[in-house]
Amino acid sequence: MFKNFVATLSAGLILATGAASAANAADISGAGATFPAPLYAKWAEIYKKTTGVGLNYQAIGSGGGIKQIKAKTVDFGASDKPLKLAELNAAGLYQFPTVMGGVVPIVNLPGVKPGQIKLTGALLGDIFLGKIRKWNDPRIAGLNRGVKLPPLPITVVHRSDGSGTSFLFTTYLSMKNPGWAKGVGASDAVSWPTGIGGKGNDGVSAFVKQTMGSIGYVEYAYAKQNKATFVLLQNMAGQFVAPGAANFAAAAAGAQWSKAPGNYVLLLDQAGPKSWPITGATFVLVYKAQADAATGAGVLKFFDWAYKGGDAAAAQLDYVPLPAPVKALVRKQWAATVKAGGRPVYVSK
Repeated sequence: MFKNFVATLSAGLILATGAASAANAADISGAGATFPAPLYAKWAEIYKKTTGVGLNYQAIGSGGGIKQIKAKTVDFGASDKPLKLAELNAAGLYQFPTVMGGVVPIVNLPGVKPGQIKLTGALLGDIFLGKIRKWNDPRIAGLNRGVKLPPLPITVVHRSDGSGTSFLFTTYLSMKNPGWAKGVGASDAVSWPTGIGGKGNDGVSAFVKQTMGSIGYVEYAYAKQNKATFVLLQNMAGQFVAPGAANFAAAAAGAQWSKAPGNYVLLLDQAGPKSWPITGATFVLVYKAQADAATGAGVLKFFDWAYKGGDAAAAQLDYVPLPAPVKALVRKQWAATVKAGGRPVYVSK
């Protein structure tokens, strides 16, 4: 199944790359987060068939996407780590959300099925700090009575690249584990106290799949398509919940986008009995002052199409589309904010 997923993703990227190589002036280039890469590849495939316009998207991690847009080597950057308003303004950038999803801890434990292991945020933090070293540790066993936990050493798998997924994961650990907050903290480029690093969500998935006794974290689409053994996490309401679109949507239900300067919104550890605690949106970065009106318009046309016609593909890949009022808010921002020669490149309809 995972091979099929990778093949599907690769097909989308190959299609996009082929379109770019045709040197079509209308084609779009972007780079950054691997979190939405499967969806962007699918959207690119459909958009190419619908409009003839291609998308060349490089899934290089959120840190790389921020660097590339600041270096002006791509038409848009993509990041799961939103930039705060001051940083956006300093760089002349504007950001908007495209879709929401969840970060999911996955494990490789013999005899343990998906959803069979329960963890709290505090325990997860101690595991990633290296304080809990074996799976049959009394603190894990006490939370999982009736589950036969092997006496295996725990191998932590983390991202090796600058990653918005890591930012969401470590921000959550900082909220739930004081030791993590004080010793490591929240970042997209983390000084990990233990473990091995994999590049991208697919790299972490591969290392966990290959390493018995391991635990890592990936975007949900990668966990689902790889049939990985996910864990249940305790949320703010005290419930142990499974990852999935419904529970990501529950976490996002109360987000106040209209009151968030620079669209800086985190959806971590939200209230509600069904809320998945590591939920997040992913963002696109563009320049407020576009050097070329057609290029800026092309980027916004693509995401305008995605807002209108991309929800089914998003749901199929277990992402959560933005609510209609948030899409309407973002379209107004496009018209008011993104300009070339002082004129809007997008007209709100």
